[in-house]
Order: sequence, then structure tokens, then C-alpha cells
Amino acid sequence: MKDVKLTSMVKTSGCAAKLPPKKLEEVLKTLPSYKSPQLLEDFSGNEDALAYDLGDNRIMVQSVDFFPPMVDDPYTFGQVAAANAISDIYAMGCTPSFALNLLCFPSCLEDEVMRQILKGGLDKAIEANCVIAGGHTISDQTPKYGLCVSGFGEKDRLWKNHGANIGDVLVLTKKIGVGIISTAIKADMVSEDLKQQAIDSMTELNKKAKEEAQKFDISCATDVTGFSLIGHSIEMVGQENYSIEINSKNVLMFEGVLELARLGILPGGMYNNRDFSDKKVTYAKDITTNMIDVLHDPQTSGGLLLALKEKDAIELVKNLENASIIGRVIEKQETPIVVI
Repeated sequence: MKDVKLTSMVKTSGCAAKLPPKKLEEVLKTLPSYKSPQLLEDFSGNEDALAYDLGDNRIMVQSVDFFPPMVDDPYTFGQVAAANAISDIYAMGCTPSFALNLLCFPSCLEDEVMRQILKGGLDKAIEANCVIAGGHTISDQTPKYGLCVSGFGEKDRLWKNHGANIGDVLVLTKKIGVGIISTAIKADMVSEDLKQQAIDSMTELNKKAKEEAQKFDISCATDVTGFSLIGHSIEMVGQENYSIEINSKNVLMFEGVLELARLGILPGGMYNNRDFSDKKVTYAKDITTNMIDVLHDPQTSGGLLLALKEKDAIELVKNLENASIIGRVIEKQETPIVVI
């Protein structure tokens, strides 16, 4: 297989390619509602996956996620895309079971590139004990790959992205900044070491984080992906009668991303995320523009964001290498999010 630079074929990469959340919100609210009594969760609550009641305390969850490449290596791209798609199942407190491939592939690329993308996805699914049973492919000008993933869990242990308790703290299980790093990769402005750190993070399943978190009472959960830490925190608040305070000093981020932000190496999705959060966030006076940009950085295969009691959170972060307590659930403020 000849050397291929997948990122040269795309305008936006990874979860930064998502539609602007503001536009998506405006369109979805115009659609008619048709629901089954067995449907426990759907897109109306910005959940990570649908949840369907199977009876006897059993549920099935399902989600779909695909995007253009954020790395050049086809195999790595497949791994990242699969880890990202499977994460939605973990974010619901459930276990992935089977999946279908979704692949858009340009005719100008060698068949071996396709094989490597699919092999990367397959290997990551096997790591998650998830069967890939088939899929769908179309010819397209730019490569895109992902999965439709189904999993199972217990109804009384289903995690939702709302319903936290005032006094809970928030744990984030991965560093942020991979969207900015992916943009720097396209511009050849990132060191090999930082590039590899980002790849290691994006290819890491949220399996261990989910399993460790299930040892505690999780009141609210989601994963941090394309809508950024701020955007997904806003979803956590939703219509609830509380706000979330984020301590920016406790948010773990890859070394160098603040400097890249200062240089203007920012994904387009970051601007969409900032537009969405406008008037929904209050910032302390010492929070810099660069920090605000990083907090709005669209993540690909980001970590789990979990709300739980502080004493449990302290134990949880001891067992997860890149986890930290980044904030807390507070009495309702003028805005859903407060950043200090």
C-alpha cells in the first residue's frame, strides 16, 4: 500500500465534522414526535443512545457514529472511529454486543486502504467484545467510517445525561484537546510525541472507565465528544433545576494545546460550539480566550463525564490514569454553566 495522507482529503475531521449544535437543535425541534411506550430514551433529551425496554429489567441501547479521518493512517482511523462509536454505549452504563459498519470510500484510494480501515474497526470492536456483523458502503469523494452499535444493560442501572444531584462532583476520564491536535496534524504543526499521545487517547476504549464507575452510584453520565466539554455539560443541565461549575484548573488537557490555541490552530467545530454556548456560560474574569477555546474543543473518542458523590469520585479517579474531578453540581445560577 502506498503512503496515504487521509487528512489531506477532508475539510473537517473526526467529531469536529458534526453539524453545528445550534442548527441541529433548531431542526430537530420542528419534527413531529412519535414514540413507543417501550422507548425509554431518544434524541429529544440529547441522550448518547436510544434505550428500549425489553422487559424483565433488560434494555437494549443503540447509537450510530461516523466521521471523516483525523489521522493519516487508515488502520488507526478505523480504531478511533470504532472506539468513538462504541463509547456511546458505555456512556449509558451498558455493554456493547454487536455493530454494523458504515463506510464511505473514494474510488481513488487503493482497496488495501479500505481493508486497513475495516481491520482497525474490527480489532477495536473485538477488544470491546463486540461483534461486527455486516454493514453498508457507498462511494464518496471523502472517506468516512463509523459504526451503528447495539448493546444491552439493566433498566435500573441505566445512566442518563441528566438527573444529577446538587452537591455531586463531576469526573472526566480523559484529557481534552484532541480536536486542536488533529487540526495541527493536518497543518504538520505537531510533534510526533504529542500526535501519539492524542492517538493513544482516541483509540482507548471507555470500557475500563465504565466498569470502574459502575462500582459507584452514578447519578448522571455522558461522553465528551464533538460538542466539547462545555457543550456536553450544557446537555447535562438541560431543563434541570441546577447549574454546573467547572474548575478550569482541574481539567486535564494535553500539554501544548493552549499554545496551539493561542496560535489559532483551532477546528471549525470549536467556533460552532462557542456559538451554541453563547449566553449559557458565565466565566470568571481570569479565564483566558485560549482556555475558553480549549473548553469548546470538539473531542473525538473523548472520556466519560460522570456525576457522583465526592467521596466516591475520589476513589474512582484513583483507579483511572487520566481522570480528574473537574467540577460540581451547584444551585441554579443565571447560566447553566459557570467556569472558574
